[in-house]
Amino acid sequence: MNFKSIPGQERTKRMLQNGLRTDKLSHAYIFAGPLGSGKKEMAKAFVGALFCSRNADDACGECLECRKLAHGNHPDLYWVEPDGASIKIDQIRELQQQFSYRSSTSGTKVYVLNDADRMTVQAANSLLKFLEEPISPAIAILITENGQALLPTIQSRAQWMPFFPVPPVQMKQTLLAEGLSPELVHVAAHLAAGLEAARALIQINWFAETRNVMIQLMKDLAGKQPFVVSVQQKVVKSEVAEHLDTLFDMIMLWYKDMIHVLFGRKQSIVYIDQADWLAKHAFTRDADGWIGCMERTVEARKRLRSNANAQLVLEQFLIGVK
Repeated sequence: MNFKSIPGQERTKRMLQNGLRTDKLSHAYIFAGPLGSGKKEMAKAFVGALFCSRNADDACGECLECRKLAHGNHPDLYWVEPDGASIKIDQIRELQQQFSYRSSTSGTKVYVLNDADRMTVQAANSLLKFLEEPISPAIAILITENGQALLPTIQSRAQWMPFFPVPPVQMKQTLLAEGLSPELVHVAAHLAAGLEAARALIQINWFAETRNVMIQLMKDLAGKQPFVVSVQQKVVKSEVAEHLDTLFDMIMLWYKDMIHVLFGRKQSIVYIDQADWLAKHAFTRDADGWIGCMERTVEARKRLRSNANAQLVLEQFLIGVK
């Protein structure tokens, strides 16, 4: 994997590649950002560029060092994943032991901690000592969705590399070029932070089912269909019941589409296969009316997060919007 293969995050790429070219690298980095924004992929690209024997600022993919990385057997890279719910002190001790050996190329070793915010207190304190007094030349990459959860002393000793959600337009172009369903691509690109996360959503059965159920619920609300029956049959008794958070996210996009239609921005519609229906019903309320529906959606989402009864939250939301 190289930098060119990663969509978005141009500022982070630039900072890392400038450091590689000028040989001014930090001894520790914190890759912080939302799930699916490309943090792990960027870590792999950075490690590849660092070890590559041909290029200064990106992996060539062909030299011996790049081939070792591709096969997952580079002796100077140590990758740590949580053991169960957390990264434990024994894992950090094992890391320190591995780094007591000399580098195979007489260069720098690299260790990556994925989900670094899940370190136990003991593990974090042990890592802090290792950051301050490395046994051999080393670069640390701490990957996290919540960098603020790391010890302040660890935060202060590492260079922050912020990751942001990839723009939906950019994701759509790539995913559509891969031949994925346009109807699902448009929704996934707005709900996911990056390509991998969007691609994963599209390939899961419940995602398409939840989209279909959401559309039917919205149409039932606009007509005379008893939506309570739909809730029972299509939500409560289906896999959708386990993904009500995503259902409400999709509903939010639906109401945004209504506003896009009101203001003549049809090219911005997410539910492209429902464009004709949206065009007929968008003017049944004014912009304030649809914004009110969005506010109810946000409130229902908050109640879900506070562990309120999910079926009751959904039914009360639908009654309120009706």
